[in-house]
Amino acid sequence: MRFALLTTVVAFGALACGGNKGDQNQTQTQAAPPAPPAGTAPATPTGPVTEVKMTGNGSTKAGFEPNSITIAPGATVRFVNVAGGPHNITFWPDSIPAGGAAALNAGMKNTMDNLSGPFLTNPNDTYDVSFANAPKGTYKGYCTPHLPLGMKITIKVQ
Repeated sequence: MRFALLTTVVAFGALACGGNKGDQNQTQTQAAPPAPPAGTAPATPTGPVTEVKMTGNGSTKAGFEPNSITIAPGATVRFVNVAGGPHNITFWPDSIPAGGAAALNAGMKNTMDNLSGPFLTNPNDTYDVSFANAPKGTYKGYCTPHLPLGMKITIKVQ
């Protein structure tokens, strides 16, 4: 019994450490790391990044900090769930410049709906919105669950 257990442990150890040593030309493949949950791993921004905090207590107050920003064309806005989530960013289609919807839809990954990002449920979850190819003008947005609490933001691209 002791010999069988020792053999099993040694065999398992050999597998864990690289398997068959007899074939030195064997190509080792590594599985890709699992994809992070939606909204937690921002795509690599192509321009400058402006951070906006999403705050609140979840029931009586919520807000974007700051709630009004000005960015350069091609910039990325990184939304960070600080407290009081879940939070998301949704843009009103009728409050953005002509051509802005197509640019935002291209710059928003893992959307829940048209111009609506995913919910960030954990502290420090982030969501990037790229304004690459977005026309200059004013973009107005809100947090879907916290709109009744006045959680709105104005982003000016100029």
